[in-house]
Amino acid sequence: MRWLWALLLVWLALPALADDGTRSALATVDLAGSSLAAEGRDRGRPRPMELRLTISQPVPYRVYFLDGPPRLVVDFREIDFSGTSAEDLPGRELVPALRWGRFRPGWSRLVMELPGPYALRTAVQSPAEGGARGALVKLRIEPVKPQAFVTRGNALSALWDLPSPAEVTPLPPRRTAKRPLRVALDPGHGGHDPGAQVGAIYEAALMLGFARELAEILTRAGFEVVPTREDDSFVPLERRMTIARAAQADLFISLHADALPAGEAAGLSIYVWNPQADDRATRELAMRHDRADLLAGLDLAGTDDQLADVLMDLARTETHPRSEAFAKFAVSELNRAGVGMHRTPVRGAAFSVLKSPDIPSVLIELGFLTDAGDRTNLFDPDWRARTAQALAQAIGLWAQDDAARAALSRK
Repeated sequence: MRWLWALLLVWLALPALADDGTRSALATVDLAGSSLAAEGRDRGRPRPMELRLTISQPVPYRVYFLDGPPRLVVDFREIDFSGTSAEDLPGRELVPALRWGRFRPGWSRLVMELPGPYALRTAVQSPAEGGARGALVKLRIEPVKPQAFVTRGNALSALWDLPSPAEVTPLPPRRTAKRPLRVALDPGHGGHDPGAQVGAIYEAALMLGFARELAEILTRAGFEVVPTREDDSFVPLERRMTIARAAQADLFISLHADALPAGEAAGLSIYVWNPQADDRATRELAMRHDRADLLAGLDLAGTDDQLADVLMDLARTETHPRSEAFAKFAVSELNRAGVGMHRTPVRGAAFSVLKSPDIPSVLIELGFLTDAGDRTNLFDPDWRARTAQALAQAIGLWAQDDAARAALSRK
């Protein structure tokens, strides 16, 4: 295993490259559009704060906390902080210390020492304000009691991005004739990552509600349902897949309702795993879906070594056709129910929640919050009920077909 760790360290030292193999242009920070602000007038106690950072272009980033002393850490991939000083950030005097800079090739880091324990409440990257080019990263943090202060291990583990040990739980029996089909329902986003937002509409809350409605229909139909989250809490992407795997789920369905520029997308879409998918809309959606783990201090990009890739590809030779088969059943039943879909209803994408090599997996975009018609559907009880019933019917038909195919392959 030593050679694997050595290879990993070499990979970590490589600079960020653009698609053409050249060094990509780095984002820069605009101090005039950046600030740190605190709420309230009680300067003697920790107060809610908002960090606003205007940068020249959107970048992936991740947020976490460290203790001893309490610190907020934001890693960016990548911002060129040279020529700017964290001491010049408006509002810098509100915290004991603030620094930023490049901390390893491909990554920049901002460290803000805090006056006490805090928690991340919202984290949003949106277009820059005032018509300026670039993006605005807004992080809102609020004071919490010490027992509610969640940190990412110690400073050494954060530096080398070492994961925490996984919890191992006994696996339940695999599906048998006596056990009903088990479906993992994954309402996207949650907690400090609300997902797409249009006005007062939040994707995370909308998908949680639909997942509950679908779960009720599936349960009445005799299926077992495994939810990846049951409230407005944050669940890392890999943890969502782990929950499904630990429960021996037979099918994984992730539910989303994203936002793209008006006119670019409308109608329900079903995605299956395809790492070669590279159209602009799909790339933007992948960034949205995977951003949640960047916020939590996890970076899923580039974590699969070549051997793992080969083994997972071998496993997907069985599961991928099963994922595609479910997508086709779903399209057929949704059409039968009169549910409007995207002009290309089944599409491929490299979304992280579809990476599982051992569970047939799909991601369903129920619609786009940026489309007026889709927004109306998503709040229409009749549309939601018809959609949920159609998906339940598709799951039943797929399960019968899947069992028949498995029986034939054993002969």
